[in-house]
Amino acid sequence: MRESERGRGRRPHPSSELVEVDGVSLRISVEGRGRPLLLFNGIGAALELLAPFRQALRETQTIAVDLPGTGSSATTTFPRSLCGLAGLADALLDVLGYDRVDVLGVSWGGALAQEFTLRHPGRVRRLVLVATTAGWVSVPGSPAALRVLATPRRYYSPSYFAEIAPTLYGGAIRANPRLLEDQGHLRFIRPPSMRGYVWQLAALVGWTSMFRLHRIASPTLVLAADDDPIVPLVNAQLIVARLRDGQLSVVRQGGHLFLITHAETIGPEVEAFLADGA
Repeated sequence: MRESERGRGRRPHPSSELVEVDGVSLRISVEGRGRPLLLFNGIGAALELLAPFRQALRETQTIAVDLPGTGSSATTTFPRSLCGLAGLADALLDVLGYDRVDVLGVSWGGALAQEFTLRHPGRVRRLVLVATTAGWVSVPGSPAALRVLATPRRYYSPSYFAEIAPTLYGGAIRANPRLLEDQGHLRFIRPPSMRGYVWQLAALVGWTSMFRLHRIASPTLVLAADDDPIVPLVNAQLIVARLRDGQLSVVRQGGHLFLITHAETIGPEVEAFLADGA
């Protein structure tokens, strides 16, 4: 494996910084050492929300980015499609000096991870899809959860977030809402702009990967929960059925945020998958 693929011999990064990519100011964070893993977060989410998962990794360098309109990144004047955002991520890797990476996408970010892999297959060694769907042909979540997702209010109001979290995220959070207390405050530090959130919603309109998933050659781990009000488990099963080299792992009572609430077990599982065939 080339040195540039292992996160060595590259200029040091602070915990986070702003970089200019294709005319857009993006906030990025590079942590750890080892094989590089590019992270795409859920809709409206700043990179801070990935902290519990990133801390659970021991042999992986993570590259996290606030996509346009989220965190401290600029909001673009006009919306970009998932194809356009995939191109932006490709350009970001050039700016940071990476040739080939592993990719992990969560929920909305899982859709972007699929599009990125389809558009730039030479960039992606291994792919991890977390609590995500293949787009408009997928099985929708509960109406109550989808209504909450229509606005970014949960990023602005702690009391509203506490009220809707069990219904929205499901899993173990239903019985123990305290699971989110350790990281709940992170979502209020850098909420998305209203326009940025709407632009991310717009990027999904009419998008699907279902009829292209067979083109993904990268080995893919699909992680899903059995109690996810936003993305029912059947969607992960549909994705795996269409992939050339896909494997499914189901998190029992995980809920939509299992990457965070179950980080101590999910982190090692992801690293074991990434290390396989290295």
